[in-house]
Amino acid sequence: MAEETKTLTDLAQLGGPGGAPAEAPLPEPRIDALGRAYATGKRKNAVARVWLKLGAGKITVNGREIATYFARPTLRMVINQPLQAANRAGQFDVMCTVTGGGLSGQAGAVRHGISRALSLFEPALRPTLKKGGFLTRDARVVERKKYGKRKARRSFQFSKR
Repeated sequence: MAEETKTLTDLAQLGGPGGAPAEAPLPEPRIDALGRAYATGKRKNAVARVWLKLGAGKITVNGREIATYFARPTLRMVINQPLQAANRAGQFDVMCTVTGGGLSGQAGAVRHGISRALSLFEPALRPTLKKGGFLTRDARVVERKKYGKRKARRSFQFSKR
């Protein structure tokens, strides 16, 4: 067996210069032949397929402009959050297709997909997006209706007579 380390200072010297562990290298960007990064985003019952490439900042959802597909400004703000957190607003063209759910769930799915595609395009942005909570899939879904109940938890109205 090789030398044994018996003290904490010996262990610290093994880690690297200054006792700090060596930094792990960043993963390679995953970009296809057309210069795009692809990711899937999910929220409630909505699923968004997102392609991200360098461009003028144009966002297209199901073949339509973002302003026509998501008419509410709050939904557009939700979609732009990861780009603004990474200081990349107006630098990427986003093309996505969304299915399932309602508009709110679809906006959340597009946001999740943009975040994941950004972290694949530029791996250095991953800590920023992770800290903002954009890479976490929101697991909240609609609770199922139970037998003997009017809705998931709502009981039928009681009447004594």
